[in-house]
Amino acid sequence: MRQTIIAVIALSILGWTGSSWAWDPNEVKELEPKVAQTVARFLEKDPGMQTFFDKAAGYAVFPSVGKGGLGIGGAHGKGLLKAGGKTIAVVTLNQLTIGFQAGGQAYSEVIFFRDELALDNFKRGNYELGAQASAVAITAGASADADFNDGVAIFTQAKGGLMYEASVGGQKFKVEASE
Repeated sequence: MRQTIIAVIALSILGWTGSSWAWDPNEVKELEPKVAQTVARFLEKDPGMQTFFDKAAGYAVFPSVGKGGLGIGGAHGKGLLKAGGKTIAVVTLNQLTIGFQAGGQAYSEVIFFRDELALDNFKRGNYELGAQASAVAITAGASADADFNDGVAIFTQAKGGLMYEASVGGQKFKVEASE
């Protein structure tokens, strides 16, 4: 576990993603069923999220984000960006945090983009969500009170692990479109 935490921190600091930035059809083929399962889990937990899927201009789904830290922390995950019912990009999430934190965990994340402007900003790549961006931990009915903030709504669902955290950091994304 300790080696995993150190690896996640190192990879996040370096911004390494484990692959080139080129669109890889095999990677998309591997991620598609994981993304579908993640969406199904989110909807099972909170059926009200269907409204976000229906009304958003697009959304990014990260089936598994690994996070760990001890003073300095990091997170890394890969996902797909969807719009108009199709996959339009592979997205890499990296996060670096500083503050009181110890442990490791895995979670899933979905980011919704309210309109084309928010989606286009994200698609341009090197997009960053600052420390002030807040995510809604998905529970039954959580989406009822959720709303977009600066054109973005973020939902997370814990998969496992244990992490104590009072830290500051942001998420940075690299978008690799098929076009």
